[in-house]
Amino acid sequence: MKLGTMLDTTVLRHPDKEALAYEHQRFTYTELRHRALKAAQVLTDNGIRPGDVVGIMTFNVPGFVFAAFGAWYLGATVVPINHKFQAPEVKYTVEHSGAKLGIVSTELAETARAGGPDITWLETEPSAPGSFDTQLDAAEEAVPGDFTDEQVAQILYTSGTTSSPKGCVHTHRSISQVATLINLNMGYRADDRYLICMPIWHSAPLNISLVPTLQTGGTVVLQRAYHPVDSMKIIAEEGITTFFGPTVAYVAPIMTAKKLGIDFSDYDFSSIRRWNYGGSPIDRSTAGMLIDTYGTNQFYNLFGMSEMGPTGCLLGPEDQLRKAGSVGRTAMIGNAMRVVRADGAEAGPGDTGEIWFAGDTRMREYLGNPQATEAAFDGEWYKTGDLARLDEDGYLYIVDRSKDVIIVGGENVFSLEVEEAVIAHDRVADVAVVAKPDPQWGEQVVAVIATTDGEAFDVEELRDFLSDKLARYKLPREVIITEELPRNPSGKLLKHQLRSQVAAG
Repeated sequence: MKLGTMLDTTVLRHPDKEALAYEHQRFTYTELRHRALKAAQVLTDNGIRPGDVVGIMTFNVPGFVFAAFGAWYLGATVVPINHKFQAPEVKYTVEHSGAKLGIVSTELAETARAGGPDITWLETEPSAPGSFDTQLDAAEEAVPGDFTDEQVAQILYTSGTTSSPKGCVHTHRSISQVATLINLNMGYRADDRYLICMPIWHSAPLNISLVPTLQTGGTVVLQRAYHPVDSMKIIAEEGITTFFGPTVAYVAPIMTAKKLGIDFSDYDFSSIRRWNYGGSPIDRSTAGMLIDTYGTNQFYNLFGMSEMGPTGCLLGPEDQLRKAGSVGRTAMIGNAMRVVRADGAEAGPGDTGEIWFAGDTRMREYLGNPQATEAAFDGEWYKTGDLARLDEDGYLYIVDRSKDVIIVGGENVFSLEVEEAVIAHDRVADVAVVAKPDPQWGEQVVAVIATTDGEAFDVEELRDFLSDKLARYKLPREVIITEELPRNPSGKLLKHQLRSQVAAG
């Protein structure tokens, strides 16, 4: 199904129901469709045609939703751009995706234009002449484009096996299947109200929060950006039933309440049906603390990746303590999963193997990278690169990531990308970037460095050097100095040794 058609069907079922809420703004499903079709006309007026690529780099604001559905009605492709990116990262995304137009929050416009100077960036939120919002108000509804659901809808950028991020190509059909699968597995209903306070450009808030909620006729409540106090207050104010965030989004409100002298029990969570989390599993002590503090066991760990939409498997409330740290036992309904040992055999209890997924939510390919596409697929199966151990009951526990992805508060950080930025410093002779377990953020970035002069290297000096090259969440929180990094005879870094050393302190 085309994503515009999906929205059309919800309009038919719930024309006057609240679809989107942002601060004091409210939009019914009829109004959402109207503004999406007007957005399609704005894109057309700015030279976008079916098959063209539109980058969207905003906070969680209605303009993102209008622009995305406008592009999908038109038959254009949406590339969500991380609002934390610095200019070099924007440049790579714009150039690699072939974006011809950008929609950007005003506060991010300077960085966006520095990274993509050769395309037009329309600002959303201001009423200035020529802005996206001004053009949207003046536009007529466009006629939806003539294309099939095999048209590309999204290019989701993710870290891969090289230092450059890869673009996961998803069609209207695969994303609509993601929505259907999530609704089936999570039981979302038309009376649900989903708070999106995590960045909407991320594949999880976009495709497991926004799109499924609009498919089923629920209400999406946008918060411009997450805040450990304000996000908790919005839950009661808006009657939120579903919340999604990484582990830190649950721990931070508790820590902040203690710091500010707030009684956490004063927060009203009576409307909540589901506390969803992702990015990394939660250990038993943290799980117990969250269940006690939030007063419910209704936590769901959604494990997936952008290549699958993101879908995969989940760990439900009944297993949060019993199987703490696991990502689940079976694939979500609608997907298939295998765990494959290094010898190609199916993994059994006690074995470790690579997780493979198959299903209609799988990406078509990595954009412009046939070699990486071929390496990632085995027939219908996507090979995740995540290694998991199976316990005696068949539950999966991630033991390593063959792609060296570090997950910081739900954000993927590819170590090679950070290493290439660090090695440019004139005092760095060699570097390895690894993850250090962190009870609040899941993992933190640690740089193990051999310096050219053998002297100490302050972490703040490194962070200052990297501040205009990498997003803040990618910056190392700790620097460890070593005389020589461990490598095998072929020169490959022995990162498992470094991870063990870093974890041991």
